[in-house]
This record gives sequence, C-alpha cells and structure tokens, in this order.
Amino acid sequence: MNSKFSFLSLLLLVLVSVQIAHANEPAEALARKAVSENTAESSRAIEELRALGPAGLQVLMAQYADEITRHIASPAVASDHEWVRITTALDTVAQQKNSYLAGLYWHTELESAKKAAAESGKPILSLRLLGKLTDEFSCANSRFFRTVLYPNAEVANVLRQRFVLHWQSVRPVPVVTIDFGDGRKLERTLTGNSIHYILDSQGRLIDALPGLYGPQAFLHGLAAAESFYKTLSSKPEQERDFRLRVYYGNRHSEITAAWTIDTDKIGAKKPENLKVVKGPNGDALSIAPLAVTKSITETSILRAMTMATKTLGKMTDEAAWKKIARLHAADAILDSNSIALIKRQNPALTEAELARLLKNFQELVALDTVRNEYLMHTELYEWLMQEPVRDDLEKLNEQVYAKLFLTPRSDPWLGLFSTDVYTALDNGGVVKP
Repeated sequence: MNSKFSFLSLLLLVLVSVQIAHANEPAEALARKAVSENTAESSRAIEELRALGPAGLQVLMAQYADEITRHIASPAVASDHEWVRITTALDTVAQQKNSYLAGLYWHTELESAKKAAAESGKPILSLRLLGKLTDEFSCANSRFFRTVLYPNAEVANVLRQRFVLHWQSVRPVPVVTIDFGDGRKLERTLTGNSIHYILDSQGRLIDALPGLYGPQAFLHGLAAAESFYKTLSSKPEQERDFRLRVYYGNRHSEITAAWTIDTDKIGAKKPENLKVVKGPNGDALSIAPLAVTKSITETSILRAMTMATKTLGKMTDEAAWKKIARLHAADAILDSNSIALIKRQNPALTEAELARLLKNFQELVALDTVRNEYLMHTELYEWLMQEPVRDDLEKLNEQVYAKLFLTPRSDPWLGLFSTDVYTALDNGGVVKP
C-alpha cells in the first residue's frame, strides 16, 4: 500500500540525528522496548521517544511500518496484544489517539511549540478542544478531525511538513451513558466544538478555522493562512497590524462573495444590495456593497460587510444549506485511510450498511464545512478586524466558545441543565460529587 509513509525514505537520516542527540540508547532499541510486555521498561522507552520530538515518533512508526500497513489495508484484522501495545506507544508519543494512521507529533505545551516553530520557521497549528486528543471520548469535532483530517494522506503530509502541531484542552467534555436495563449500554459525548488556530512562533494569531471542515476545504484554509504568514516575516509591528486587518477584510469579502455565488447557483434569492467582483478566471474575489455611505470609513465598511453576511444568513434556510453543501461535496470526500479507520471502528456493519454510513457522514461533513466557513468564519473575521480582540489568544478563545460555539465557561453545565426546566427528578437529576 502506498501509505507506507513517505517519511520512511528519511529514516536513516532521522536515526543518525536521533542517536547523536540522544546518547543514552539507540533509537531503534527504544522503539523495540516501547512495546515491551514489561510495563516499566515500555513506559521509560515511550517517555524517551516522546522527548525526542517528531523524530522519536517517526522512528517508532518506521520500526512497526509492516504492522501499521497491514492494519490499514485490512481493518477487520483483530487487535491482538502486540498491536494494542504498538498503538499505545504510538498514541502516547504522538499525543493523539489512532496516530498510526497519521504519524503526527503534537506538542501539549504551547511554549515548546513556539520554540519548535522559531527553530523551524514554520507556523503553529494550535487545536483547542473539549477533552483531550488522546481520549476516545474527546468532543465530537475533535474525534471527526481524527477520522476526516489527520489520517488523510494529503492533509497529514501538509501538517507534518509545514506546521508545528499543538493541542490544548479547554475543559472536560460531557459524557453520557444510556443504560437500557438489559445489559446494553450506549456511551456518547454531549455538545462541544473545536477550533484550529494558526499562530506565529511568538504565539500570535494569524488565522483560525472554526469547527469541522472537509479535507480539501481544510487544506485550502491552511494554504491561505500559511501564504499570508510568510508575508509577515520581519515586518514592523505597525505594518503587521495593518496587513492583518487587510487580510481579514479580504478573506471575509472572498467568503461572502463565494456564499453569494453559491446562493445564485442553487436558484435562491440573493441580497439585492450586493455585487460580486470576479477575477479573470471567474473566481469570486470580493463582495461590494452597492451603497455604503458617502463617507467611507473603516467602521462603515465593517458595518456593511457584517450586514452582507447577516443578510445572507437570514436568507439561507436548511434546504438551501443542503443544496449549497452538495455543490461542495468534493471537499468532504474521505480517503482510504479515513475509511479504513471507520471500518475498524464498525466491524459489525455489512457492506451496504457501511456504504450508507459513509454517504451520510460525507454529506454531514460537507454541510458542516459550508456552514462553518460561511457563518462562523466570517463572524470570526469580523472580530479579528478589531485590534483588541486578536491581541490576546486566550481571551479570543473564551469569546469563541462563548459567542461562536455557545458554550461559555460561565455555564458549568454547557447548556445541558437549567433551573428553569422541570424534570420530575430530585435536584433536577444532578448528582454532586
């Protein structure tokens, strides 16, 4: 299978550099010990491989490349004890569940990610989520990222080669167990959303992708942010701030223009006061209000842009969203790695059931992609055009979860419990620790 990891060609170089940097024990020996049945020995080896950074993960992936390839090609293969030890070692070194499909190394401390970014010249892709990326029961979006995005061969290659990866948990994710009383139980997570921030080596915000995107749409968003990131190199602070405002305004305008064109394609009514400016190839370059005011100011332009997206949002109903999503179905197509994981997670499904599940899931991804891009991304850009909002990433993230994802930290119940709602249960069903 051609997914035998493109980085294997670099293994010799990696091994040499790893062994120079880590004189205690050869990296290959650490990789073998990482899956030892001796828990103390494997834990020490995993810890040392983790300390080696991405190189440690690559050595571990290369050591068990045959087993990894076999399980990707044959997802119905049972997980024996050795495979469990292999995936445990991989996930701990990578700090991501099901990392055998992606081979991505995630920093869990922003300072270490900033150091790696400064040394490599790469931007940081910082994921904020409910729960942890290593957990089975992290929030739904982060689980979908582990299925749709990170295993995707093209996405994984871009992330591995061109970004420093970091994740941080915002808060625990609510998990519910439904007991049917006859031995059967269902476990699910309730609510929760995730966002990818693109940062420079100082941890300053460049761009963000809110919620779930299909692989191709995700790559497009990363490419736009990375390209802009390169233009900011060594720019004075004042010029950097000016370029950021222009970039956010242009991106907001491009997205709104694309939304307007999609509205026209599906035969829906368009806002009458907007004009789409197209490029030589027919691509949407910007959206222009036909009448802003006689005194053009930054405030009036922002107000007009906001009005345009709000108008489109009111005019786009559920049926229209589904039609727009179908226009972008190609953005949500899963690759063979993602399908292999879905098969492994659902071994009891027949071929017909699996085909229906994949069809429905890809339609959901396409729908989420257009909604997140057209509704959430534009609102985020409206915030980012205002300087104080983008200067503090943690405060911005608080605002994202409170106003964009509607799960404010001030609500410990994440909208799942209210004293205004009667449940006929003692204490409303609340069990305090």
